[in-house]
Amino acid sequence: MPDIDKIDRRILSVLQVEGRIAAVELAERIGLSPTTTGERLKRLQKDGYIEGFGARLAPQRLGFGLLVFVEVLLDKTTPDVFDRFAQAIRRAPEVLECHMVAGGFDYLVKTRVADMAAYRRFLGDVLLPLPGVRETRTYAVMEEVKNDAPLPL
Repeated sequence: MPDIDKIDRRILSVLQVEGRIAAVELAERIGLSPTTTGERLKRLQKDGYIEGFGARLAPQRLGFGLLVFVEVLLDKTTPDVFDRFAQAIRRAPEVLECHMVAGGFDYLVKTRVADMAAYRRFLGDVLLPLPGVRETRTYAVMEEVKNDAPLPL
C-alpha cells in the first residue's frame, strides 16, 4: 500500500470493525494524540482510502430476506454493449453490487429482495430487459456463511 504507513493501517483496521469509534478512543488505541489521529483520519479520507461510513443493516428485518447472485451473459462483448449495460444496471436500486468478471459469463449481480416472488418480478421487470442481456443464471443463497470480512491490512 503506497503512501500509508503502519499507523495508517492500524487506523483503517480499527475503523473497518468499529466505524463509530470515538476519535479520542481511536487515538488511545493506536497510541497517538487525538489531534494527530484526526489529521491522519482526514488525510486518509481525502486521499480516498476511506470511501465513507455507514451502518450495517439487518436485511431480514427490513423485508429483504432473500439474497441472490445472478450470472449475466450478454449477447455481444463489445465496448458499447458493456457501456450500455453498465449504465442501465447502475440505475437499478435493487442491485447491491455488479461486477464485470472474466470467465464463462460477463457480469455477476448481487441483489436482495423479499422472497422468490419478488425476485421473479425483479428478473422479468428489471434484469432481463437491460441492454444486451442474452441469458442469466440465478443462485439463491440458502445460508450466509461469512459476509462481514474486513480487508486484511
